[in-house]
Amino acid sequence: MVRVRVGMEVLRDRDFRPLWGMRVGAITNPTGRTYEGEHLIDLLRAHPKVRLIALFGPEHGLRGDRPDGEAVESGRDPETRVQVWSLYGDARKPTPEMLEGLDALVFDVQDVGARFYTFLATMSLAMEAAFEAGMPFFALDRPNPITGVHVEGNVLDPRFSSFVGPHPIPIRHGMTLGELSGMIAREWLSAQGELQVVRMEGWGRRMWWEETGWPWRSPSPNMPSPSAALCYPGTCLAEGTNLSEGRGTERPFEQVGAPWIRGEELACELNRRGLEGVRFEPVAFIPESLPSAPHPKYKGIRCEGVRFRVMDRKAFRPVRTGLHMLAVVRERFPDFAFLEDRFDRLAGTDRLRKALQEGKDPDEIAAGWEGEVEAFLRLREGYLLYKR
Repeated sequence: MVRVRVGMEVLRDRDFRPLWGMRVGAITNPTGRTYEGEHLIDLLRAHPKVRLIALFGPEHGLRGDRPDGEAVESGRDPETRVQVWSLYGDARKPTPEMLEGLDALVFDVQDVGARFYTFLATMSLAMEAAFEAGMPFFALDRPNPITGVHVEGNVLDPRFSSFVGPHPIPIRHGMTLGELSGMIAREWLSAQGELQVVRMEGWGRRMWWEETGWPWRSPSPNMPSPSAALCYPGTCLAEGTNLSEGRGTERPFEQVGAPWIRGEELACELNRRGLEGVRFEPVAFIPESLPSAPHPKYKGIRCEGVRFRVMDRKAFRPVRTGLHMLAVVRERFPDFAFLEDRFDRLAGTDRLRKALQEGKDPDEIAAGWEGEVEAFLRLREGYLLYKR
């Protein structure tokens, strides 16, 4: 297997020349490493011709150990003594104060390929702030772990734009963050500026994570494996309901449940539907308080539900499958409820929720986004950096 060389490694092997003489701010987390484990922070600090002035942490913080949704404070990094600005606290977009004294922003964070994973919004807001300040933005590209060919889900309605859905793209977008940075800069930012995407070498659009040659380094506390990332575009929708999405268990986003569900019944009905690429196993679990999920739904309470067992990842459609799961739960278990505002922000529309509440067939719902996806595919064609 030929290992993919990510953007940061490509820039390192160029001796960071585009950054020579610059005072740099780096937006990163524990995934900003070379294959051998060298971190971007350490490489920039050690370079004689680059000055690392500031660090910026996305959701979960610079060290990636803060739970989902928990605000992160700014301060000084205890290891490097460099100023750390939080982009998941009082501010989500770098302020002029944060950018003072900088010549460039560098972004290096691993994504998971879903619109509502917040690193996408952080990149977009930071790029906009850099352009407004007249400084270049460097996007160091990394693989989409669930491939660059599978695209699925409704395109976000701009009326529902939020931090978990900043731009009109499908839920599973099939792009790298480097590719998306070009699309965002050209299509949706109010300010224009200098974007430099440092491309990967050796990555192909059809690659799954296991084919990149890289170890999995969790990009967030509840994303422990590539299999969780594959299910996430569908099972994350459970966050917008009173279902547990598996936080506080060993398999977040690969299983869903609640105290009022009968797991055998749910698994039987979902398997009867013959959804491509997946089987459902009845499970029971008790969400516990973990560092990754200190306050999970139904903490300490026994839940029943189903585990998503992906049998054929090429055929598996996580968003469509997630809609089927929600439809069955709604039909068979009267305690089910939508958390309407949260669900609509994740879905990027209120159409999905309303269609499910009306009892529409999930396949009919999925058919409704085909035209949107086709239009998106035409738009994205001009921004793809990796053609094969």
